[in-house]
Amino acid sequence: MTPELTCNVTLVSQEALFKPRVEVVVLRFLAILRLYFFCIGTVCLTVDLSAQGQTNSSLESARQAMVQEAVVVAGVKNERVIQSLRDTLRHEFIGRQLRSKAYFDMALPIGARQTISSPFIVAYMTEALEPQPTDKILEIGTGSGYQAAVLSPLVDRVYTIEIVESLGRKAISTLKRLKYRNIFVKIGDGFKGWPDHAPFDKIIVTCSPESVPQPLIDQLKDGGRMVIPVGERFQQTLYLFTKQNGTLEPVALRPTLFVPMTGTAEDSREIQPDPTNPQILNGNFEEALPENGFVAGWYYQRQLTVETSPESDVGQFVTFQNEDPGRSAHLMQGFAIDGSAVAEVALSAKTRYERVYPGRNRTELPVIAISFYDANRKQLNAQWLGPFRGTAAWHETSKVFRVPTNAHTAILRIGLFGATGIASFDDIQLRSKPR
Repeated sequence: MTPELTCNVTLVSQEALFKPRVEVVVLRFLAILRLYFFCIGTVCLTVDLSAQGQTNSSLESARQAMVQEAVVVAGVKNERVIQSLRDTLRHEFIGRQLRSKAYFDMALPIGARQTISSPFIVAYMTEALEPQPTDKILEIGTGSGYQAAVLSPLVDRVYTIEIVESLGRKAISTLKRLKYRNIFVKIGDGFKGWPDHAPFDKIIVTCSPESVPQPLIDQLKDGGRMVIPVGERFQQTLYLFTKQNGTLEPVALRPTLFVPMTGTAEDSREIQPDPTNPQILNGNFEEALPENGFVAGWYYQRQLTVETSPESDVGQFVTFQNEDPGRSAHLMQGFAIDGSAVAEVALSAKTRYERVYPGRNRTELPVIAISFYDANRKQLNAQWLGPFRGTAAWHETSKVFRVPTNAHTAILRIGLFGATGIASFDDIQLRSKPR
């Protein structure tokens, strides 16, 4: 049985272009493009954070730029939350080998098949929670401790639970070193909550169960708020629940993708993905938009509209439009894939574009990309259709990609990815070939 370990960790303020050789240019371009799609989500900042260039000044600059571009521009408005993101040293919560990516708006692996959430999602969930200085908060899924650190200056106390002992102990060490004294960490199954300190004013869950665990409902104060992603493994919705007279009243916030809640929650999951037969859901975008305006089956929607064409062979489709070089405009979908069973995938789509030009560099162009990850959420490679530039009417594009044998999950991405102009996509399909 995993031992319960707690620690008391008071907030401290943190403040040309010539072509020498064609093959060299091409290889460099492909390497940069693969890095770009590894940094998805989002905003890849052009600040030198190499191992040699990681000065306090460069990290500070990158953090402030990230908050402005990935949090403020993306719609987070709560000034207290924004300031906490500006002050929280995200680079202290990831491994040194990934520190150069600390201030990209992207999830990063932290070991034990877990990730640290992207800064935008951390800010978005924190804002939805409406943290108050007198609040007692319960967090499920400590991970590296970053979310708890962001909450720390905003509330009275944070109680956080991590099921993976190695991660929990590392988070305790990090939070102690950074002198967070109002955060209490426990190693245990988050499904069960922390009844010794209940009831809680707010609960935030940073991993996804299929449905809301009853113990968390019981431990939330009446009138309290809970932010939690629930649903199938790769089809989740982030919900805001308010407890009224013992019952949760739901508001669907947005589609999202979190690591699963392990332990009791995962053991009782009824619907499991089929990694031997990967599928794209709502690839033709014909499903009606829900009230929250987010495209069904997809997540991390930025600068997108759903349109309908009188052309019978197109129907409903998505269009991205961007005027600011480097600004995010994209859509994503995750799926399970077993590389030991699937040899190849054929990706096809219809696309059109108008006045599309590169963003801040030659790699910021529209594509349809698949990134493959292993069981530890390490990226294996990225493949894509495109890039697209200039102007073109509707046409079909397709390509066959080999699947790494150790592939476990994949993420499909479509959008402008920093380019300016207009790009539309429709009828995205994935067909697999067994080994």
